Amino acid sequence: MPKSDGRPDAAPVPTIRSLAVTVYLPTLLFAIGAGAVIPQVALTARDLGASVAVAGLAVAARGLGTLAFDIPSGLLVSRLGERRAMLVATALITASLIGSIVGSSVWLFGVWMFVLGCGWAVWLLARLTYVADVMPTHLRGRALSTMGGVQRIGTFVGPFLGAAAVILVGFDGAYIIHLVLAVAGAAVLVLVPDPHSTSAQPGRHARLDILGVGRRHASVLLTGGAGIVALSVLRASRQVVLPLWAEHIGLGAAAVGVIFGISAAIDMTLFYPAGSISDRFGRKAVAVPCMTLMAVGILLIPLTGGFWPLAVVGMLVGFGNGLGSGIVMTLGADFSPALGRAEFLGVWRLIGDIGTAGGPLVASAIAAVSLAGASVAVGIIGLAGAAMVLFGMPEPLHLAATDD
Repeated sequence: MPKSDGRPDAAPVPTIRSLAVTVYLPTLLFAIGAGAVIPQVALTARDLGASVAVAGLAVAARGLGTLAFDIPSGLLVSRLGERRAMLVATALITASLIGSIVGSSVWLFGVWMFVLGCGWAVWLLARLTYVADVMPTHLRGRALSTMGGVQRIGTFVGPFLGAAAVILVGFDGAYIIHLVLAVAGAAVLVLVPDPHSTSAQPGRHARLDILGVGRRHASVLLTGGAGIVALSVLRASRQVVLPLWAEHIGLGAAAVGVIFGISAAIDMTLFYPAGSISDRFGRKAVAVPCMTLMAVGILLIPLTGGFWPLAVVGMLVGFGNGLGSGIVMTLGADFSPALGRAEFLGVWRLIGDIGTAGGPLVASAIAAVSLAGASVAVGIIGLAGAAMVLFGMPEPLHLAATDD
């Protein structure tokens, strides 16, 4: 029988099933709500009178809030514990959604989107820290790939639910959906006993300062961090490069939606096999193919000239991304220290979010000169990141075996 793997006291040995209600159900509710809101942010800003440029800023404000709060969320989780931090996150999300519903100023709406991003940062980091704490290394890949898969399912379902709500009650409907589901997720946290509660006590992580994280884990943050930046650039840039190329070759919005839908459907089916491979053969066994297939797919985009060739490339990119379900979270959990875990994961998430925010900016800047050039540049970044992970990053499972 596996031991507690460093977890305190005598809490039950966790399994994937034991996380179903306390982790995966709130994650699904959160992801559906987020998926309902994301497509409506720019349209809401336009409805409030914003120009196209200002509407883009409102969308960016949410991402900037997440980016700005990555490290503070680590400090918050370390001091309050995962469950209390998630309740604080729910309060931030609730306030921002209510403000978005009742407000009439586009600039105030942008502020509420920033607050929403802050709440998301705390919520996501608290979930990641909790799973990293309670799951033994040999199950961590499957646990976190499942969490990534649940998030993908939620963000796939959410836009349809949000669209139905908008048809019924207007733009407020999407925000009401997120509000109701956020409160429901918080209710699960409060009402359902945590079977691994000994792992989630406040103060367990509050021993390592942020500068200490950088000094003590510089090698991992430089090698593994470079890899996750490249992966984040791939994931974010595909949402820029592929639609723009589709427009370039004469495809309409409906065709682009179908391509993305097919890609997302393939992506969602791979989360558990990806986690199993990760736990059996190592994190590199999924991270490197994930990045390589996505990079190759993006490199192939300029060679397509119609719907079906571009759809096949979209499927290749979706397959690659599905192999990497939860890999950023898994690597962060593997490399994080037992003390100072939340702070480390805050830095880890910040590194990934820099790639998420910077990828579209890089792709858009190059696309202004050459759309094909943007595809090539992003693909090369992805291949370079895969090489860094393969040759430079230590294999976390080997490190865990050495520690044991």
